[in-house]
This record gives sequence, C-alpha cells and structure tokens, in this order.
Amino acid sequence: MNQSGHQPAAAVPDIPLDTPLDAPPDPTVGTPLATASPRPAPAGTGAPQLSRRQRAGLLLTLILGSLSALPPLSLDTYLPALPEVGDALGTSASTVQLTLTACLLGLGLGQLVAGPMSDQLGRRWPLLCGMSGYVVASAACAFAPNVETLTVFRFIQGLAGSAGIVIARAVVRDLFSGVAMARFFSSLMLVSGLAPILAPVFGGQLMRFTDWRGIFVILAAIGVVLVVAVARWLPETLPRERRDSGGVRPALRSMGGLFRDRVFTGHLLVGGLTFATLFAYVSASPFVVQEIYGASPQTFSMLFMANSISMVVMSQVNGKILVGRVPTHRVMTVGLVLIVADSVALLLMTTGVFGDVGLFPISAGLFVLMGSMPLVLPNANSEGLERAPHAAGAASALLGASSFFVGAVASPLVGIAGEHTAVPMAVVQLSAVSLAALCFAVLVRPWRAAAR
Repeated sequence: MNQSGHQPAAAVPDIPLDTPLDAPPDPTVGTPLATASPRPAPAGTGAPQLSRRQRAGLLLTLILGSLSALPPLSLDTYLPALPEVGDALGTSASTVQLTLTACLLGLGLGQLVAGPMSDQLGRRWPLLCGMSGYVVASAACAFAPNVETLTVFRFIQGLAGSAGIVIARAVVRDLFSGVAMARFFSSLMLVSGLAPILAPVFGGQLMRFTDWRGIFVILAAIGVVLVVAVARWLPETLPRERRDSGGVRPALRSMGGLFRDRVFTGHLLVGGLTFATLFAYVSASPFVVQEIYGASPQTFSMLFMANSISMVVMSQVNGKILVGRVPTHRVMTVGLVLIVADSVALLLMTTGVFGDVGLFPISAGLFVLMGSMPLVLPNANSEGLERAPHAAGAASALLGASSFFVGAVASPLVGIAGEHTAVPMAVVQLSAVSLAALCFAVLVRPWRAAAR
C-alpha cells in the first residue's frame, strides 16, 4: 500500500563507482555526486552498452525500489489468503483483519524510530538489522499456531520492514540533490510502484500451490535476498562527520512545532483519513469479492490489479499533467468530491437500495475510488512538506506514519459486522472521506489559496 504520487520513469542514473558514496552532495549543481560520460559502446555491437556507472545505478535503483516496495508487498500478497486464514485458525473476519492492523501499526511506529536511528548510526547497520528482523518475523508468521500469535508477529514484521522505507529515502537524499534526486525518485517509483499491482496477483497465484503459511515463507525468502543485496552492494552513505549526535529530543520538538501549524495538520489529517478510505477497501475487499460474491482468489487478484493500475495511471496524470498547471487545492477538491460521491454510491449499493447489484457495479465503484486517490494523497503530502522546509525529516515521518496509524484503525472496523456484508466497508469509507473533506475545509481553507 502506497501513499505518494507515482512519477514517470526516468533514465537509469549514472552512479560513479570510483567516487566515495559518502561524499556530501553538491547543492549547487543538482546532479549526482560525480558525473562522467558513459563508456561508448564497442564498435559493431549494434546497440549501446550500459557503462559500469549505469549498471551501478540500475542496481541501486533495484535495491532501494525493492526496499520501498516492502510494505505493499507484505500487505497485498497476503490479501487473497485472508478468508483462508480465518477458516484455518477458526476466527472471524474482523479478528483476521487485526493482523493487517498490527502490520500497519508496526510500519507507522517503525518509521518514527528507524529514521532518527539511521541519522545517528548510519544507514547500513539499522537497515541490515531491520531486514534481518523482517526475515525472522515473516518466518515466525508462517508457523503461528493461532491468530493472536500471528497478530504479534505481523506487528514485528511491520516494525522491522519499515526500516526499508525510511532508510531507502535517506540513502537517496545522501547521494543526490536537485534535479538528479527527482530523476532518481522517478526511477525508484518504477520499481516500487509495481508492488501494489503485482503483489495480490502474485499472492493469488501462490494460493494455487500453497496455503497462507507458504506466502509468509516466500516473504521471508524475499527478505533474505534483500539482506544479501544490502550487505553486498549497498555501501554506507552517511559518513560519521555528518551524523546527528543530538538524539531524539530535537526531532520530537520539531514534530511538536509542526502540530501547531494549522495548515500542516490539516494536510496531515486529509492524507491520513483519505488513506483510511483506501485501506478500508484493501482490508475488506478479499471478503467482499470472495465471500459475498463468490469469486476465486485469482479473480480477486485480477480485480485488485485493475484497481491498482487505475491508481498508477491517475498518479501519472496528476504528476505529469495536473501538477504545475492546475492549483493543487483545486485538484485535491476534485479528488475529495469524487471519493465522497463514489463512497455514497457504494453505500447505496451495499445496503440494497438498488437491489442485488452483483459484483460488477461494486467493482466499478471501487475502481473509481482507487483512481481518485492520487488526486488527494500525494498532493496532501507535498503540500504538508512545503510547510516545513526547516524540518522536512520530521514532517515526512509524521505524514507517513499518520497514514499507517489511521489505516490501522480503519482495518478492523470494516469487518465488525462479519464477512457476509459489505456495508461496514462502505460506512467506514464514507465516514473517513467525509472527515477528510471537513478537515480540508476547516484547517486547510482552500478558498484562501484561491484568493491569492
């Protein structure tokens, strides 16, 4: 599950292998730490060859993109198996959904811890420790004897895996500045943006050959690959002289100051509550599609993929067409109106106002819901960060963690009436997005931006 706008893919960055990675970025040039012309292709090859620097850039993109993709991979691969988990462990839908809540809470708390820790200890060791903990927790999930134990290990899995998100961003900030950093993030999104699309399809196909425990074994194996990749190919990017020795208190003071900023708090709440609308869909859709409408795990995974593609496409529209041409507050207003209207339609359909509508209209409503998210989520994050140039790290941690925390609250609520009705999903979605719209109007006050 992703909370920022996707950017178009960029060319493979040219990473110099003969320049120390811990050299500070040059803010005056807006390029990678050092540049060199790519090695010319050998005569007669008929196609350009990647230079050593470009190969290093591609490897860095794959490693950091994979680390950034770990949260949606951990959450979405598991989604097609949710009904089976409930049957195997003899528990209800709402209790099974608590395992998602636990993972989200871990991801949120971990971001607040791993970021400051990497500023003090460097990037490599906190990252290796986090990924190693992810492997152990994933393997433990596979052998959980009951849902309570599974919930605990899912929390630890999220807590450990959050190191990948925060430290991957920090590594990019260490190595790049200016335009080069933006281009690298574009390349990074090409990798990490595929995870929410492919993960449920991957999980659905795995269900043909294994059970839900096997999915956690696969996640543990992926974690092992990442540990090896980080240990072998990702050097330390934060030298000792640039590390923060002030401890966590300055970060906590910065966060407290940000909460006193009305507009920043407004964007934080808009983003978090909109993410709750999204995660109500993520946690409830396996039961809605499979238990209520009788679809197979493979059908569910294909529908989930289609909805994720709608998010990716609209992220491109937001980033390439709307941003810079249409005021951000207008884009967010349109997005919130679309989500509110769609949530009302879903509530009417699930309560039977239109009769038994079947799977297709519900799927169409969820498709529109997912496609509207990129008009709000990335813009709320970017506008929030614009309010905090003096504390960008603290602002980023708060914006990211708040979405996971609010999503963690939404997850168990959608199963509160059992797995045989989709009404709680629609109620949670409409309630969350209505609160988001209220926060946008009362705290952000977009009409003031329009008057300027």
